[in-house]
Amino acid sequence: MPVLVEPDTPTVTSLLKAMPPGSHGVSTTDRMRAWLDQHPDEYVVVLGPDLELDDALKIAEDLRTSKPTVSVVLVVTALDTQVLTRAMKAGARDVVQADDIGAISEAIKQAHQLFVALRGPSGAKSVGRVVTVFSPKGGVGKTTMAVNLSLALCEGGARKVCLVDLDLAFGDVAITMQLFPTHSIEQAIGSEDSLDFPMLEGLLTRHQDSMMVLAAPPHPDIRERVTPVLVSRILRTLKEGFDYVVVDTAPSFDDQVLTALDETDECVIVATLDVPTLKNVKVALETLEMLNIASGHRHLLLNRADDAVGIGSDKVEAILGMPVAASVSTSIDVAAATNAGTPIVTDQPQHGASSAIVRLASTLAGEPVSAPVSDDDAQQDEPAEKGRRMFRRKKESSS
Repeated sequence: MPVLVEPDTPTVTSLLKAMPPGSHGVSTTDRMRAWLDQHPDEYVVVLGPDLELDDALKIAEDLRTSKPTVSVVLVVTALDTQVLTRAMKAGARDVVQADDIGAISEAIKQAHQLFVALRGPSGAKSVGRVVTVFSPKGGVGKTTMAVNLSLALCEGGARKVCLVDLDLAFGDVAITMQLFPTHSIEQAIGSEDSLDFPMLEGLLTRHQDSMMVLAAPPHPDIRERVTPVLVSRILRTLKEGFDYVVVDTAPSFDDQVLTALDETDECVIVATLDVPTLKNVKVALETLEMLNIASGHRHLLLNRADDAVGIGSDKVEAILGMPVAASVSTSIDVAAATNAGTPIVTDQPQHGASSAIVRLASTLAGEPVSAPVSDDDAQQDEPAEKGRRMFRRKKESSS
């Protein structure tokens, strides 16, 4: 999956159209390096035109020695002999103009051919994992947890994550993230036998934190037309292009949810500390056990967990017969962040709720996951980085 480094969102959208299906866009070089650490089989890095040229050339020079199988394609606004010469010396495989879509596609194609020659045809193939977030009872904060967990797994672009809203009648993922999808799962209806990744990718909505969303239908009556076969095909197809496919489900065991659970690698069960919810969760766990779904890969997430209600984690574990994997305490900050369209994990990465969700993400990923960087932190870092760039330019001009 080629990775594009470009800070300007409209330019990301434009350039990704010239790149192969499944290509990933990140806004900073730090996120690009995190992506490469997670994806040792990456074969090309595309550096966008809005990066500082000196920074782009430094990346090319670093990758030439640290990751020799990764080609660098430099996209520039205007191509001249001086830029071309400097880029080739730095180790860039190709330099193309931003408005030459055909040249960008051809450069990436040649990079893949080189990669196959060096690593073999199976080197670039990867299959993601499906994480299903489920609760048998509504109103427990399942969607809020699914959104935040997806953003935590994404880790600012280090991994490619798609969140699927499978609450087909009353899905709230899009509105929770303040997205306005032009397409939804509705446009995939009837394509059970023809659905492929490029087609499905065209139905996704991009979130600013490099995460993609497959939105629920806009009207509840469409739910019955989404067949279990289509759900299975969608999840299996998304696994071809994403590291993680997170599924937010309806609070029921309908055919579509059961199909998603059948495709699940890791299942997160969300509960709150009230007797009706715990009773329903216990029945749900017994059902999952009977169907042999995600055996050994179930994770209990307690939301709004406060001992003051009279039921503690130890009592929950005794009732449900499984350990608590994560506990998120009640906080007005979580609701405020959700209402503002900035989920708590990205709005306040150091918040207790964020830390609990990031720890759960680490458990699911099987490796440490770093807390996302908040917008405020990024803005504080930006002037310092600009200062360093200005210092470098002054130093170069005086030498």
